[in-house]
Amino acid sequence: MPAVTPPTVSPIESAVESDRLPLLGQSLSQLTAWVQAQGQPAYRGKQLHQWIYRKGARLLQDITVFPKQWRAEQAAAAIGRSELHHRAEAPDGTVKYLLRLGDGHIIETVGIPTAKRLTVCVSSQVGCPMGCDFCATGKGGFARNLALHEIVDQVLTVQTDFQQRVSNVVFMGMGEPLLNADSVVAAVRCLNQDIGIGQRQITVSTVGIPGHIRRLAQHRLQVTLAVSLHASNQALRTQLIPSAQPYPFADLLQECRDYVELTGRRVTFEYILLAGLNDSAAQAQELAAQLRGFQSHVNLIPYNPIVEVDYKRPSRQQVQTFMQQLQDLGIAVSVRQSRGLQEDAACGQLRASQSGQSA
Repeated sequence: MPAVTPPTVSPIESAVESDRLPLLGQSLSQLTAWVQAQGQPAYRGKQLHQWIYRKGARLLQDITVFPKQWRAEQAAAAIGRSELHHRAEAPDGTVKYLLRLGDGHIIETVGIPTAKRLTVCVSSQVGCPMGCDFCATGKGGFARNLALHEIVDQVLTVQTDFQQRVSNVVFMGMGEPLLNADSVVAAVRCLNQDIGIGQRQITVSTVGIPGHIRRLAQHRLQVTLAVSLHASNQALRTQLIPSAQPYPFADLLQECRDYVELTGRRVTFEYILLAGLNDSAAQAQELAAQLRGFQSHVNLIPYNPIVEVDYKRPSRQQVQTFMQQLQDLGIAVSVRQSRGLQEDAACGQLRASQSGQSA
């Protein structure tokens, strides 16, 4: 396998460059260099870091440990936080947020609490270019990639709203993370080093872009890679994910095997169950044959219906049957529990339903 040169990770190279960038997303050393460039002592960098990442400061003027006159002088310095556009809470405690970015674009973020953890589902793009047939985000088109600070901001927004430390992050919101790999990798490092979230508690989900899984592997991150498979063969996968046409099923699986070899981390395969389309016994057998001997795990996801298409959610019994068929064939498998079904649960759905208000 040819060596792959990893892309440059950090979008911030110096304190001079940081004068033109939001403070959110910068490391302790970068923030220290910045405050020193503004004529402040080095220890102010640690204070700034704590107020941004631990206290969720939204404006430099809010950081009361700084001299009042210096705060006034730095009024133009942006931390880089979004504005809350809409908040919807489901009876199970799941909260979905629409966040307005600096240029007016709206993105979705989800806070998912359980007894032992708080997970944030983050977006990596405004919209998505992949065009998956069952996905509300894909129906809304693509605008742009998110910057590093716009990804990290989502986690801090949820952490502040819940008044609870975020324990897990999943890149399963709007967008294809590997088409914005520089910002996503930089965000993983920031979430780990600056906010304190373990890399093994971070999942990066991808539909699969030729060559990009190998490039991600070169960064030697300890994240979980989740590949959106959704079918047991190329023909059905192409029907559901038109962008998969130039990426043969066998090539995708080989790249995933290379990822396992390079990182020592197993791959999770996400499989949305669509009633009567990909949930038959024959398809379970075909999927098991494709994954046999693979260091992997299948995550079954009962479909969350959207109004734009007629796909149906399978019955609970059919979901259990499909899972049991895979288990009987030696495949590690689990079912993702649906959360927030009452609040436009499918990714992109709440944004679509609020589009008239956000225009």
